[in-house]
Amino acid sequence: MIAALEIFGDGSEKLLVGKRGPQVAAMFLLVPLPNFLWCTFQPSQIPLGAWVADPSLALVDMARSLVRGPLGLCLSLSITQIDPGLCSRSEDTTDSQSSDYIETGWIDLAGSFEDFWNARGKNLRQNLRKQRSKLVAQGVSVQMRVLTDGSGMAAAVERYGALESAGWKAGQGTAIHCDNAQGHFYRRLLEDAATRGEAVVFEYLFDDRVVASNLCLQRRGILTILKTTYDESIKAFSPAFLLSQEQLAYLFQGKIVSRVEYYGRMMDWHTKWTDNKRTLHHFTMYRLPLLKQIAAWRRRQVRPLSTD
Repeated sequence: MIAALEIFGDGSEKLLVGKRGPQVAAMFLLVPLPNFLWCTFQPSQIPLGAWVADPSLALVDMARSLVRGPLGLCLSLSITQIDPGLCSRSEDTTDSQSSDYIETGWIDLAGSFEDFWNARGKNLRQNLRKQRSKLVAQGVSVQMRVLTDGSGMAAAVERYGALESAGWKAGQGTAIHCDNAQGHFYRRLLEDAATRGEAVVFEYLFDDRVVASNLCLQRRGILTILKTTYDESIKAFSPAFLLSQEQLAYLFQGKIVSRVEYYGRMMDWHTKWTDNKRTLHHFTMYRLPLLKQIAAWRRRQVRPLSTD
């Protein structure tokens, strides 16, 4: 959060702290929007909304308290990108509403990698076996490199950025680069996490050339893949899939983590690795039930553009 605030924040953010007696029970990092609206701090680089709370506290009660209290004249508060695995989805009330955001996937690392791999689709297993045979035939050596030391994170982010900046994201202006805000963020994030033993970068090499990379965080038995990229000039060799296969084999064997989280929108390639999925959602609390009704009426007025 500190890295995200320093790099993506604009100074308008507010940290609201709720206490139960002398103990901190909840914290919300919020930003003001036009027209007396508020929202959780949510740069695109952060997979979930910026708030934490004691599990015994109901989100609907906390949000109502915020809207009618310390935020002053607040017409609505949006809590974004909530993981139902961490906070169960609230039932809609007269002054609150939840809405779907995206489906996301995860992998439970139970049993052996061999059992996991044999349960994958036949096409995936055959394709990766074929790519490895081609690489052997061409005399290309392959290896996965695992980086956890903070001193190597800057170079790892730079290599990641070089791959991403050569691909389709460069045309959209969303690629990581060592000199842009995203590059500064991921370097700061991983260097700080490495001091706690929580940063992991997996790189896949053809000979001495990095062809795929995953930037990850691990904590309390969960590995979260923050970013993944590969060399699009050799897409036919499936470097990202080769990396995923070896990464998962490494994680199964090491027994360091019990779950891999993607937290991004569930794509077709995710389904090659897992059938698990759940829906992240948004939650909005309105100051008055009438405001919820007005917001619903306005949404109904929005019509898709005709293609005729």
